[in-house]
Amino acid sequence: MSNREADLDALHDWLKAAGQRGAIAVVCGANGDMDTVASAVGLAASMPRAMACGRHLGRLAKRLVEHEGAPFRKMTRPTAWPVELGGIVAVDAAAPGQLDLDLPDNVPVCVLDHHATDGWVLGEHDLALRWPVAATTEIVTAYLTRHQPKALTPEVRRLLMAGLITDTGRFRHAQASAFHTANVLLAPDDIDHRTLVEHLEEEDGVSSSEHGALLAGLQRSKSTDAGPWRMVSTRAGTLEGRLASLLLGTGADLVIVIRHREGRTRVTGRARASACREGLHLGVLFEKAAEAHGGEGGGHDGAAGWTSSLDPVAAETAVLAAVASVKRGTSA
Repeated sequence: MSNREADLDALHDWLKAAGQRGAIAVVCGANGDMDTVASAVGLAASMPRAMACGRHLGRLAKRLVEHEGAPFRKMTRPTAWPVELGGIVAVDAAAPGQLDLDLPDNVPVCVLDHHATDGWVLGEHDLALRWPVAATTEIVTAYLTRHQPKALTPEVRRLLMAGLITDTGRFRHAQASAFHTANVLLAPDDIDHRTLVEHLEEEDGVSSSEHGALLAGLQRSKSTDAGPWRMVSTRAGTLEGRLASLLLGTGADLVIVIRHREGRTRVTGRARASACREGLHLGVLFEKAAEAHGGEGGGHDGAAGWTSSLDPVAAETAVLAAVASVKRGTSA
């Protein structure tokens, strides 16, 4: 038996035990992107006492969840949990703060994640599956294939496929395992991949106001030498990931987009694959920034985020200094 098969068997045992104790909350990371939402919905679909839930649904995830008629419960703070709660599955969150919820005490937690960083402190009855894959949907697909194949309905597989497509950047950042997962999801031949991609592109369009916000963010952008790295930075109040990806097309090694709202500063980062190969790892840098300056930070080498109480200028300066300290051609 491989290590991953053992992981999936351990997850199955944990979920069975949690279901016997009470309801299972399958909670999304607060960014509410397609990968985390599809993973939560897909996993919850395999258990009668489970519910996919979270603080936020991204626009694309919201539209596809509604289109597929998938159950999803929006949660608030302070957070009201079921009286009989058997367990919490945290999906696609590198640390508790990335759920943005008030977690109850003495309830077992299972973490499903594919980020390179980890801010969870787990107890005796907790479990974590952290695989170095391109998307959390890969973990969920592997679990459902091994233990709950009947849950892989066309609706669930379309959502999981959408999460895989979007989190790999249309497979630009995919590993071999991502293509294997895509083959599993498409193998029944009842999903038209081309139509699904076209649907994603239509749903991922921008409104006129969002178009204006993107243009404003582009106009505010500036280029800086951060040691051996060319960094572009800007400010935005929405669509930070989209804006960062657009600016990355200018040839910069990395882009950071800063949003300040209600006393909190969010830094969203994207890096080119070539820069990551030469030693830049945004997830590690943002995790260290959180350790040094407070807040929650982490993610992948080429896509990560950091939220803190610093003002925007201080947060940008901290990131600039951290990036400048990384030598090109070495490990981050």
